[in-house]
Amino acid sequence: MRVRRLPGRLGAVRMYRELPIRVDLPLVFDELDYQMACQTYLWALPLVSYAQWQQQHREVFGAGDYDVVHYVTYTDRLGLITANATTPYVVGFLDLSVTGPVVVEIPPGPVAGGISDFWQREFGVIGEMGPDECKGGQHLIVPVGEEVPETDEDYFVHRATGTHVMVGLRTLDPDPAEAAELVHGIRIRPLTGDAPQTQVISPEDRRWSGAQPRGVEYWARLHDIYQREIVDERDRFYLAMLRRFGIERDAPFEPDESLRRLLTEAAMAGELMAQANSFATRSPEARYWHDRRWELLLRLDHSDQRGPYYDQLLERSAWFYQAVGFSEAMKSQTPGKGQAYLASYSDATGDWLDGGGFYTLRVPADPPAALFWSVTVYDVATRCLINNQQQRGDRGSLDTDMVVNADGSVDLFFGPSPPATGTTNWVQTVPGRHWFTYFRCYGPLESYLDRSWKLEDVVRRG
Repeated sequence: MRVRRLPGRLGAVRMYRELPIRVDLPLVFDELDYQMACQTYLWALPLVSYAQWQQQHREVFGAGDYDVVHYVTYTDRLGLITANATTPYVVGFLDLSVTGPVVVEIPPGPVAGGISDFWQREFGVIGEMGPDECKGGQHLIVPVGEEVPETDEDYFVHRATGTHVMVGLRTLDPDPAEAAELVHGIRIRPLTGDAPQTQVISPEDRRWSGAQPRGVEYWARLHDIYQREIVDERDRFYLAMLRRFGIERDAPFEPDESLRRLLTEAAMAGELMAQANSFATRSPEARYWHDRRWELLLRLDHSDQRGPYYDQLLERSAWFYQAVGFSEAMKSQTPGKGQAYLASYSDATGDWLDGGGFYTLRVPADPPAALFWSVTVYDVATRCLINNQQQRGDRGSLDTDMVVNADGSVDLFFGPSPPATGTTNWVQTVPGRHWFTYFRCYGPLESYLDRSWKLEDVVRRG
């Protein structure tokens, strides 16, 4: 009998003529399962992310459907993937199968936010770029498949695209007291019937994590939310793959030891793929300036995550591995409105940013931001704000003590200890851990949009 071998990962499978020998068929099926698990890991990233965050709201903070959690302090945000360290966040999670149609009342004031399903597809905009234009108002969320209720009230109507919904806002008022007053004016209530008063809950230094869990827990979270969500036609092939792993509707998730091992390995491999896809993208459009390392973070075209003839799977995975939430306002092309995001994962030479190294970043004069700009440092492993002794992860134009050069430029410093010039423009990094950074413009101006203003690369000095 002549036996030939296959190349690559299936090299251990022995072939006799055109077919594998029967005793080696389990190796083929193991590889099939492994590849399906890796792909479903990438597909499920946005769904598992919001399901995890909702679970933390419920179990860690005790927040119900009509409550919001107010993230204000640095410690509050340490569990929030790539949070902005400058503006407070207000977040609520709704289960429309429990609440029915819901009204979200927003008082007048400067906010930016939206309403999205658990695939993180925005279906409603609130505040600066929304129909209320920061003048306040009542936003009515209508569950999937239901008609818009007849009412004499004046509502901004939003048709949900899923059973579970996230309502998220950033307050933009620089006065903390004014911003807090606005937050405490938010009300979430059912359209009909009574509901408890909306609570504004503070994390109060409780440890929490909104990042996708690792290992088998990733799949357990996916199984749990699958039981409670609608099924989109676009996802049916992925759900067919999940059946192989015991993840299906109306059935318990009880993996045996062999399946647990496979799913653990696939989650590790899937995360490695997600890291590469996020931090070293192969997208030719990623570089914002061809001669800089800064990358355009949001390569999704629209909130529905759809391209002209395909759905943007890798673009979606790249963003939702390292961030939460998507809004059309994040890709604003209107000068002075919305936000703009750039990321750098390496220094000017292409090396990963190292927490034990010393780096500088020069922000040239006249940064193109109508409201403010900031540079924020994140931990690669958690994708959250860097948890340093300094308990600070950003520097930007709202810092009244920041040192500005004579020509209007600003030098920022990153490293485990401050530079000789002092701590004013410094963010502390953690030796033994990699980091990455975002540059944000709130109200990006024309010089950003036409790329005539250029940000320098991060340069290693030691």
